[in-house]
Amino acid sequence: MLKVENIEVRYSGVPVIHDVSLDVNEGELISVVGANGSGKTTLLKTISGTLHPTKGSIQFDNEDITRSSTVDIVRKGITYVPEERRIFGPLSVEENLRLGAYILNDNEAIETSIEYVYGLFPILKDRRKQKGGTLSGGEQQMLAIGRGLMASPKLLMLDEPSLGLMPKLVDEMLDAVATLKGEGITILLVEQNVREALEMADRGYVLQTGRTIYNGRGRELLKTDIIKKAFLGI
Repeated sequence: MLKVENIEVRYSGVPVIHDVSLDVNEGELISVVGANGSGKTTLLKTISGTLHPTKGSIQFDNEDITRSSTVDIVRKGITYVPEERRIFGPLSVEENLRLGAYILNDNEAIETSIEYVYGLFPILKDRRKQKGGTLSGGEQQMLAIGRGLMASPKLLMLDEPSLGLMPKLVDEMLDAVATLKGEGITILLVEQNVREALEMADRGYVLQTGRTIYNGRGRELLKTDIIKKAFLGI
């Protein structure tokens, strides 16, 4: 479904991603892990069209999207949920969700998507008339993911969905990601909880200073020395 080949990405002329390749097959959950500053978020921003690589290529459904705009990429079926959440605080929960469906012209499909999100995150249905800015951090993250699902994406990219949440909510959030995977949604996940991210992943990639240093089956990566020492404290 997604094929990233040997991309280089620069900020102000300075390369921050070097020769990174990655692929995602339909129905897979792929986790990208690494320390802060390793290039994980930059990678997702580049796939979503917010940034463009100076070298390499990105293909989605056998179509080159290397230079495509973010709007075109969303229309092709890729949704990016950023770590900052970026919900619209003055708008209600339901208004935020409906904004996520702006590429859909079918009212019935929109209502179906809303009910799907409410089924995944029942608390959002209880809060549907409440302003997004008054939600707790965990509820805002649920809203951000729910809004991302409203366009019925072929590929859902999640950037640190558990960031800043208390432990109980972290578990709930990652359980929700696992539920989405179980329903066949293709997911590219960047997550700070390395053990959980790799345990649920079909495959994983480890980034270090903008380079891919390991990739393989998620649970197999957990057995590597660099994951044990750098992330698991073993």
